[in-house]
Amino acid sequence: MIDDFLTENAENAGNAGNAGHLTQVEAAVRAAAAAEIMPRYQQLASHEIIEKSGPHDLVTTADRRAEEHLTDSLTRLLPGSVVVGEEAVHTDPRVYDELGGEAPVWIVDPVDGTRQFVRGEPGFCTLVALAHHGEVLASWTYAAALDEMAIAVRGRGATLNGKPLHAGSPAPGAVLKVAMSHPDFTSDAQKRALLGLRTAGIDARPCGSAGLEYLAVACGAQDAIAFNWEFAWDHAAGLLLVTEAGGAQSTLSGATFRITGGNDLPFTAARDETTRDRVLAALRTGA
Repeated sequence: MIDDFLTENAENAGNAGNAGHLTQVEAAVRAAAAAEIMPRYQQLASHEIIEKSGPHDLVTTADRRAEEHLTDSLTRLLPGSVVVGEEAVHTDPRVYDELGGEAPVWIVDPVDGTRQFVRGEPGFCTLVALAHHGEVLASWTYAAALDEMAIAVRGRGATLNGKPLHAGSPAPGAVLKVAMSHPDFTSDAQKRALLGLRTAGIDARPCGSAGLEYLAVACGAQDAIAFNWEFAWDHAAGLLLVTEAGGAQSTLSGATFRITGGNDLPFTAARDETTRDRVLAALRTGA
């Protein structure tokens, strides 16, 4: 079922009445943003912004409505699939267990970078990934305010607005640009590891939208990320995007990041293996 779904029929891809499934998912992501997110961009009323766990953890009407929109459209496209969305899990944490189930799973973050969205800044995106048996098979990263759509399919590469993405490698001897987790979301042990990035040869800064940080790595505009949290909706789409653009990733122990959790944190994703190893070495020094 999954293999058939991921087979884009090139002959029909340009036919709106019979588009391939990948094209239909892209259309669904764009439609959710057009209907629920962009009409509220820079137009949010105060009652549409709610704190969840604190002032840095926000949800808006746009988040909730867009997730509902995507849940309906994506499960229609792939009957028998389920959705693990950030807002649904906040309501019922048991939904997260679907990541380890038998059904194909859509992993959804309707507005990644909610704080930026609330401030009326363009640095937010919608993240959708399709996974099965713990493996991410395809992903869509849509920055509606920037008009950027990045798509990755396992084993078939990554594109940005239809053009191939290649992460490339930093210039020899260049200072590495690394986006890292905010200190306020970091345990003491993880904070020590992240402090290892404050070293010669690395320019580390707090991250913005995780999805856009991954896109920057896949484009070669940034060298790596180092994050200490593991919610699948923040990372599934971006990790596939980076690896399909030629990049590499690893947890602190050297393992591949698992979307089902239990990872040794922090973890990193980088433009190439050499950069990944440099970032890992710095994190381990701090730890």
